[in-house]
Formats: sequence, C-alpha cells, structure tokens
Amino acid sequence: MLYTRINVNSPLLLSVMHTLEQITSGELNGAKRITLSCQLRQFPEELFLLSETLEILDLSRNQLNTLPSDFHRFKKLKIIFCSDNLFTELPEVLGQCESLEMIGFKSNQISVIPERALPIQTRWLILTNNKIETLPTSIGKCFRLQKVALAGNCLKTLPEEMANCKNLELLRISANHLEALPEWLLQLPKLAWLAFAGNKFNAEHAQPKPLKEINWKEVTIGYLLGEGASGYIYKALWRSRNIQVEVAIKVFKGEVTSDGFPEDEMQACIAAGEHPNLYGLIGSIVNHPEQKLGLVMQLIPPTFKNVGLPPSFVTCTRDTFVEGTIFSLNQIHKIVLQMAKVLSHLHAKGLMHGDLYTHNCMMDETSNCLLGDFGASTFYELDSSYTLNIEKIEVRALACFLDDLLFHAKKEDLNSSLYTKMCSLRDEMMQERVLSRPNFKDITQFMSDLIV
Repeated sequence: MLYTRINVNSPLLLSVMHTLEQITSGELNGAKRITLSCQLRQFPEELFLLSETLEILDLSRNQLNTLPSDFHRFKKLKIIFCSDNLFTELPEVLGQCESLEMIGFKSNQISVIPERALPIQTRWLILTNNKIETLPTSIGKCFRLQKVALAGNCLKTLPEEMANCKNLELLRISANHLEALPEWLLQLPKLAWLAFAGNKFNAEHAQPKPLKEINWKEVTIGYLLGEGASGYIYKALWRSRNIQVEVAIKVFKGEVTSDGFPEDEMQACIAAGEHPNLYGLIGSIVNHPEQKLGLVMQLIPPTFKNVGLPPSFVTCTRDTFVEGTIFSLNQIHKIVLQMAKVLSHLHAKGLMHGDLYTHNCMMDETSNCLLGDFGASTFYELDSSYTLNIEKIEVRALACFLDDLLFHAKKEDLNSSLYTKMCSLRDEMMQERVLSRPNFKDITQFMSDLIV
C-alpha cells in the first residue's frame, strides 16, 4: 500500500521456516505446509516423505533450476512457491499435478513456458519479473483462472486463447513490451483489477506537475509504519525553515513489483492530485543516498484503520475481514459514495487505480475514507477507443468492494429498502457485458440520491 500499518496477521503471510532435518527425523510427518530456504541447489528428495499430505510448498529464495520428473507424486499439493530461484523454464511437470491451483515463480529467469506446464485447474499464476516473451496457447484451457501476475516480462502480445478465461478477475501486465491492448481483454466479463502501465503503447503520458522537492537531509526517519510491494513507509520528522512537521515517507524499493515499475506508481500518485479521499502529498524526495525515489505525505491520524484485509489463498481475488466485522448500512453507503467520488475524480484525469480493494482503503471512526496504493495505477488516453471499457472494468472492482461490505452488513438491515437498492446497484455494476455497467458519475449520483 501507499501507506498502511503492518498487519502481522495477514492471511498471505507464509508459515515458519523448516529444515530438512525436521523432515527426515519425522518431526513433520503429516505436515500440510512446508517452507524451505537454505540455498538448495537440488530438489530435496526428503520432501517425498510428505507426498501424501503436503498442500502448500514454499521453496523460494534458493538456487533451484528444475523440479524432479515425478514431482506430480504430490497428489494433494495446491500451492507452490519457487520465487527467487534460477529457473529458466517453468517446469512442465507442474501440468501433471492434479490438485495444483496456485503457482508462484516470481523473480527467476524464466523465458519459456511449455504448452503442458499449466494445470487446467490453475486459479492463481504469479510469474512477475522474469523474461517471458510468449504465453502458451494452453492457458486458454485454464477455465478457473482468476488471478494472473505477469508484470516485468518481455511480452509483446497475449494469446487470443486467453479470451476463453471467462473467470479472469485480476491481471497484471505492466512493464512489458505490449504494443496494444487486445479487444477481447477489455470485454472479459469478470475482469475488475487491471494494470498495464509501462508498455510500448502507453509509455508516454502527460507529465504531472512536479511536487516540491524535499532534501533527504531535511528528514529524520522514525519507525516503520508499513510495507507494500513497491516500498517502505516510515513515520518521519521534516525540518523546514525552523519548523518541524511529522510526516509519512514512502521510499520506493527501486525494482519491478507485482504491479509494475515504481516510477509509474510515483507518477500516478502525483497525477492523482488533491481530493478529500486521497492521501495528501507534500513533496518528493531528492538526494537520497542510494538514489531511490521517495514521497513525503501527510501523516494519517492513528484513528484511521484499514477497512479490510488482503485476500487469502482461498478467496484469491476477494478481501478478507477480521472475524466479527459488521458494517451498518449507513457506513456502507458513506464508504462506497466516497470511493465512487474519488474514482470519478481519477478517471476524469485518465487514471485507473487498478487495485480498488477494502484493504487499500482506510477509514476513521466516522467512516471518513482515504484510498491508497497506486502501485497498479495506469494512465490511459481519454479519447481512446477503449476509454469506456477501462472505466467500466474498474466499476466492477467497486461492485466487488460493495459486495464485500454488504456481506458483512448488520442482519437487522437485510430487509431494508436501502439494502435492496444497494444490492441492485451492485448487480448493475457487476453485469458481465462491460459497457452495460454504469459509469462512476452515474454511481455517485445514484448513491447521493439514496436517503440514509
């Protein structure tokens, strides 16, 4: 996120680290989840001792470049992570794993994906920061595919067969070499979260007005507030003309993320401009000792909390919530109206947020909201042939946002007319025919007219 407090209970945090000795000793017999990161150069055969029970395997941060030909012996394996290894080809044996649904091979050196490497039941595919030039046409057979992260590769086109992936909801194709957006992509019935910044066809866009430059030497870094895919957020003290101000500073990591280039995120943050429901930008950092990009932002009061939590392995594309979370219809109405207004503001500038989620929205005790995380944001031409499609793809994201809140509405409100009207709006925004959905201006008007 642009600015979020650390959530140690995030459903996507992986399990504790294990050792081979624990496996061979029998200490982990029956284990469903294993994490090994110990500079492995070969796949540890000891893991097959868990072939009957293992469901989640994390072999990230090793030196592996292949998996054994009988890897499919893991009959119950649902999730595999092999990020930060030395693979140059996605192992074809993955396609034979009968239960495998989630594949993560981020930050390898993969340039080839064999036609038979993707299991037909794949739901979640993470291949960020590799060297992939083409996708196999067999991806079109993955009828359950919901979430695909391909940022930071060398793709020039997407296979037309992907048009058959009717359940695709989230797609990250930023920082590639794409020459155009395929027409079929913009008509996918469930696509809601799309990022395509940093490609050939949209590499140039209107440069936002520069922010005030703040010298790194003028700030004193305090404690870490949070970490997102693209950077770290710190509480800091800014000294300017004998005045000291508490601020938040985001320091970008300087590497391609699951969403795209940090430079694109920074430009989007600046271009978003001022709005009551956006974080206030003060300036940009200059003279960082490691030449990293940075933004100085107004410090959000501690009364603001994240509305939701990130998706889990199970929910895939949909947010999760703290157990027992309940929203009144008045809260839901106020939150969604604010989101409709800020999204209308962004799209009027030709800027798609790309990651509209409750976990990227913060609110205080009176439901005043702030939208953050522009990592997946994308500029687009307002007079392009796909302008309406882009906005209405994000309309579906707001529909999912509203749906998540309505799911946690008070039981006594479920028979009210307000609940019925908001459900009707949700259904309108979720229509599978993209251009039949209302735009953000209409949604704002509809929500404003509701009597609360």
